[in-house]
Amino acid sequence: MKGSQDRIIIFDTTLRDGEQSPGASMDVHEKVLVAKQLEILGVDKIEAGFPITSPGDFDAVQAIAGEIEKSSVVGLCRAKDEDIQAAWGAIKDARKPCIHTFIATSDIHLKYQLRMSQDEVLKSVEHSVSLSKSLCADVEFSAMDATRSDWDFLADVYTVAIASGAGTINVPDTVGYTNPQEFFNLITHLKKKVKDIEKAVISVHCHNDLGMAVANSVSAVMAGARQIECTINGIGERAGNTSLEEVVMIFNVRKDLYGVTSNIDTTQIYPTSRLITHITGIPVQPNKAIVGANAFAHESGIHQDGYLKERSTYEIMTPEAVGLGTSSLVLGKHSGKHALSKRLEQLGYRLDDKDVKKVFKRFKEIADKKKEIFDEDIEAIVLEEIYRVPDKYVLKNIVVNSGTVVVPTATVQLAVDNKLIQEAGFGNGPVDALYKTIIRMAGFDVELKSFTVKAITGGTDAQGEVTIELTDKGRTAVGQGSDPDILVACARALVNAMNRMEFLKTRQRSDAPHL
Repeated sequence: MKGSQDRIIIFDTTLRDGEQSPGASMDVHEKVLVAKQLEILGVDKIEAGFPITSPGDFDAVQAIAGEIEKSSVVGLCRAKDEDIQAAWGAIKDARKPCIHTFIATSDIHLKYQLRMSQDEVLKSVEHSVSLSKSLCADVEFSAMDATRSDWDFLADVYTVAIASGAGTINVPDTVGYTNPQEFFNLITHLKKKVKDIEKAVISVHCHNDLGMAVANSVSAVMAGARQIECTINGIGERAGNTSLEEVVMIFNVRKDLYGVTSNIDTTQIYPTSRLITHITGIPVQPNKAIVGANAFAHESGIHQDGYLKERSTYEIMTPEAVGLGTSSLVLGKHSGKHALSKRLEQLGYRLDDKDVKKVFKRFKEIADKKKEIFDEDIEAIVLEEIYRVPDKYVLKNIVVNSGTVVVPTATVQLAVDNKLIQEAGFGNGPVDALYKTIIRMAGFDVELKSFTVKAITGGTDAQGEVTIELTDKGRTAVGQGSDPDILVACARALVNAMNRMEFLKTRQRSDAPHL
């Protein structure tokens, strides 16, 4: 492979498989925001959703199809006529539509889930791929649970899929069962046994149940695969999917070894990661490769000494390469809108004038409270003010009294469907008083499952970021809020979570199968 310089197709399934992470549901507005950012990132194919599962999913895929200009928009469907027709209905107006159809092929799935014979599966593959091809020029076929399937039967399945019109054949490690050597051998076997394999792109879709999704994907590329299905931050069903940022930077940093490239603008990796974190509420662990808080931090004295003398002694890539700015103090309260706009561009946020004005207004409010404004502060403002859906509940004002000799009291002004209401309440502490009051005002009966607070930047005047998780009758909603006043951040996080819970209550969504 060395010296090859083949291009790897990056197929992002954050909006489909990634959304199946518990608590990661997105509405149409949020999905369109993510899709636009994925296009800026340089993703070749965006799997926008599973249209047959619900009207909401259909609408989201259709909305994305109407917005995306460069990337392919993919609709997932089972090997069933109604699924295929729904997928086509959702993506047909896309500039580059793609139907992605699948059926399980492992003995365990054939026996217990499908209750079909191998011959019946082959006939289903032929029919479903042919129908998809009659509707759409770009068709991908996946054999679900491929890594636990009989290899010779799998080769027959892909042979039928290619003969029926599939331009991409996907080999999913649906339950994260395989390992790099075994997966390499499987791809090699398929290249030898599948008739006309050279007419199709070999794709892989790996899950991380044993922590090997990225390694398995890289191994498959070494064996000849040329499309990787992945998600931002590695989110997804159960333990997640192959992490887009990791595989991309592996090939970027080790060009000498793999000799492959991608269309990804790596400077957009970090902004995209942060957007996904904000919308889903799923945090990235500090030691996460590429985008974790500690990915470019050096604490060891020996490491610090080497780094200060020559960065490459302990950094195999630069933070700038993935869009993580290294400047500390960026702007202050005397800075103008033009300077802020330029910094937003440097951070990877391409906003129109209306959104820049909205960010600038909030920036000035925070600048009056803080001595220093950091990149992280600006980023938090963008995520809070721009990448947010219209809300049922809008926090207007809070006043919280607390101390060693007073009962903690919270007075809250909240707009509910544009109607302003105000109430006061007590609690065991300031946050407890605040939360009990807001929840009572909204008429919610929820349980606060988790509550975390962190400082976005250093110093006593740092912006605080609060992440909470609410549960209500089996539903889970995550909310985030940030502000230099930690109590305001707490209130923002709760209101954000309540709005997400309202969305979940109104959304009719069935459980979706996954690859």
